[in-house]
Amino acid sequence: MIEAYFFDLDGTLADTEILWVEAMELIARDHGCELSREEALEVVYGLAWPDVYDQFRRRFPDVQWSLEEMGALLGRHFFRLRDSRDIRIEGSIALLRRLATTHPTAVVSGSCRDDVEAAITTMDIAPLIRFHLGHEDYHPGKPHPACYLKAAEIMGVSPERCVVFEDSSVGISAAKDAGMFGVALARPGRPGQDYGRADLVLEDLAAFQPDMLPER
Repeated sequence: MIEAYFFDLDGTLADTEILWVEAMELIARDHGCELSREEALEVVYGLAWPDVYDQFRRRFPDVQWSLEEMGALLGRHFFRLRDSRDIRIEGSIALLRRLATTHPTAVVSGSCRDDVEAAITTMDIAPLIRFHLGHEDYHPGKPHPACYLKAAEIMGVSPERCVVFEDSSVGISAAKDAGMFGVALARPGRPGQDYGRADLVLEDLAAFQPDMLPER
């Protein structure tokens, strides 16, 4: 029996994952660093912010920004991109609203807590969730299962009775290694990911029904 549902944020509830990738490309270009789209995806997609920073520094060791300095540079581009479009993924938000009527839900993200809270406000989902986690609330980041194990602990439920909704391969790995069901959102037009470990893959989470999950 399912007792709780956990939603990733960037790329799952909000169409912001690709914006972080674009912002990373822009700061690299601004500072004379050659970074292709494929490389930017490897640096950013699905990873917690400290891991994004570490990935970038490994590729460009001559760049001496601190975590905070790089966050400020990246944020300028990201917020401009975010404010230029509607970031809400309506099907995912509709599912959250539906599930929250019968089960506890939470948002588990690798982004900074302030950015998570801003997105939750934009989507008007604060009353629907029990809590949210940002990268400051657990260690290490995805694909390690720490984030989802922490969420289950806070929720007071067994991991095997939880369902996670994710858009990245590292997020699905985190969910599965935590012992949870992993449902992948594979939206058309977004970068392909390896969803081989997912229990279910959907192009729109609004189509999700609990009976779609495999039996255990």
